[in-house]
Amino acid sequence: MSDAWNFGPVRVQALPYQAGVRGEPQVRDLLARWLQQAPDALPLARDDYGRPRLHAPFHDHDAGWSHSGERLLLALGRDVTLGVDLERQRPRPRALELAERFFAPGEARLLHALAPELRQTAFLRLWCAKEALLKAHGRGLSFGLHRLEFAPQGDHPSAPLQLLACDAALGDAARWQVREWIPQEGYLAAVAWYPHLST
Repeated sequence: MSDAWNFGPVRVQALPYQAGVRGEPQVRDLLARWLQQAPDALPLARDDYGRPRLHAPFHDHDAGWSHSGERLLLALGRDVTLGVDLERQRPRPRALELAERFFAPGEARLLHALAPELRQTAFLRLWCAKEALLKAHGRGLSFGLHRLEFAPQGDHPSAPLQLLACDAALGDAARWQVREWIPQEGYLAAVAWYPHLST
């Protein structure tokens, strides 16, 4: 199975995750290599909300990372705003309760209608997609999981997810791109990006 993926303007690399160590020090060397910079010269800083931002001369690039279990994903894109999420698959007995409390009503209904053996994976797919998009936005989960709604493109629950609607602060739902994949057995991942308008 590959450790690197290209999704149009976004590239993603999987790395081992060192438990107890923040993600940023673990991705800095690779990100600097991609941008042909010395790691200590990489113009990367956190904004007021804690979101990492690249500064000049890389203001047209965006980067993000996520870790879960023993894996870490680093994503880099150009002329996009992006977010990435990685989740280790494990039993989530409260998935339906969490969806009913925090997800958009349509997503909770969708999960409720599924057979129990399909519900865990469907919940995790929704969670990954929502978290990736909210990380791109920069406020993360605190912005509100209910303020964006995904649904499968088609009748089958395993069809790719599509953003149906979102709060105006997130931009135009039709412009968001989301890709989901299995980076390694036992994990689910999603990357979301919003293309910048060409000038």
